[in-house]
Parts: sequence; C-alpha cells; structure tokens
Amino acid sequence: MAELEIGKHCQIHSCNQTDFLPFVCDLCSGVYCLEHRSRDAHSCSQEPAKREPRTEGGTKSYPCSFQDCKGKELLPVICPHCEKHFCLAHRHQDDHKCEKLEVQKPRMAATKELVQKIVESKDGSKRKGRKGAKNSATAAKVALMKLKLHAAGDKGLPQTERTYFQVYLPKESNDSSQPMFFCSKWSVGKVVDYAASLANLKNNNNVLTAKKLRLCHPQTGEALRMDDTLLLMLAHPDAPLYNGGNVILEYLDNDSTGLEDVSDYITQT
Repeated sequence: MAELEIGKHCQIHSCNQTDFLPFVCDLCSGVYCLEHRSRDAHSCSQEPAKREPRTEGGTKSYPCSFQDCKGKELLPVICPHCEKHFCLAHRHQDDHKCEKLEVQKPRMAATKELVQKIVESKDGSKRKGRKGAKNSATAAKVALMKLKLHAAGDKGLPQTERTYFQVYLPKESNDSSQPMFFCSKWSVGKVVDYAASLANLKNNNNVLTAKKLRLCHPQTGEALRMDDTLLLMLAHPDAPLYNGGNVILEYLDNDSTGLEDVSDYITQT
C-alpha cells in the first residue's frame, strides 16, 4: 500500500502516532499529537517568556501573551485555564490557541473516520466503488479554502466549530447556490432554518400541510434527518458530508425521502 502523504508523526519517540491535524508547539516548534500537545505533556525544553505588567507614564498595563500580538489592557485579562494574560481580542481559548483547550471527541472521531476512508482508498483491493467518495473528499479540501474567504454565517462562532458548505438552493430560487458556514454542533433542522434565513427562502416547516424545506445529501439525494447533528453527518461511515463540500436545499413533499436526481443541482465530476 502506498505511503500516505497526510499528517505528521508525533515527535515523542514512545508515541510516534500519525496525526491528521498535528499540533505545533509555539515555543519549541515541535510537532505533536493531541495527547502530547501541551508543554507539560511533551516536557517542552523551552521556557515561556513571562510578560510582566508594564508601567508607562505611571499607568500599569498588561501585555497580551499571544504570539506576535502587541495588544495590552489596563486591567488583567487572565485565561482561567492556562493562567496567562491576554488582550480582549485573544481572551477566549480558541482565539489564543490555549494549550489547555479540550478538543471535542466527536471532532476527533470525524477526523479518524476521514483518515480511515483515505487509507481504504489507497488499498487497491478496496478501490472499486470508492472513486466517488475519494473525489468528493479531495474536492472538498480544495474548495474549503475558497469557501472560508466568501462564506456567510455567524461570525461569532469559534473557528474550530465552523463547518463550511456550498449550499445549492431550491430550483425556484434566483441564485443557484451560496457559500455558508454553520456550527458543527447544530442539528440539521437548525442548519436548514439558518440557511433559509441567509438565502431569504420561504420556510414553512412548521406548517403541517406545506412542503418542507429539507437538506439533502449531494451524492445520494437522501433527505437528512432533521434531528441529526452535523458532527454525526461528517463522521457517517457510509455517506459522510465533507467540510468544504456541497449540500442541497429543496422543498419536498411530506412523504418524500429525498431527491431523484442530484445532477439537476450539481454537476458530478
């Protein structure tokens, strides 16, 4: 089997685990897995520079500890987890890449699932029937960078919780698609409601007899369950969604299970 050209090995010799999303220490510049990302866990050889309060013109200020940030505050803004001073812009764990930040297990499960699929796609005995999934994953990685530049969404969401999609809109819409991002913790139902508001779509999902606005899978056309979360769909073992990939919004009858032909919305490659 060909060697994978993704991820890096943890530099702890007793570990050497391949991590698809490795962590780089901001002091020693070493590459580590999730378990050894903190300075304590990998026994970092570099001591963090202590940024003591400064006194300027008789006024004490507290410089931000985030790398290369020149911000400072008149009052101490201390992260309760790593116990360092930060400016208001970097006060949250996500914003200053806190070494004590707990990575959600579902996200790691989704990463593990994606790596497993890439491994299987490299195996010649399992290539048959997987070309479509492999192409979708590769296309999503390429598209993700572009989506991050133009996607609409809640700017207050932490970067680590954002999931980006090119959302293909109902046939009756003026636009064929729009780039959007959502919280990975949201249910499919909440994603539908939020996407409808961003695209100014009529949403009568609370009307019993009306057609329902549904989120559909870009390959199978299946209408996704409204109470499933995006995290669950990203980690789906057979037909996952991809961060940076496509989804389809369409009005469906109450007894409909999905779209008959997704090529009416997306040109498959």
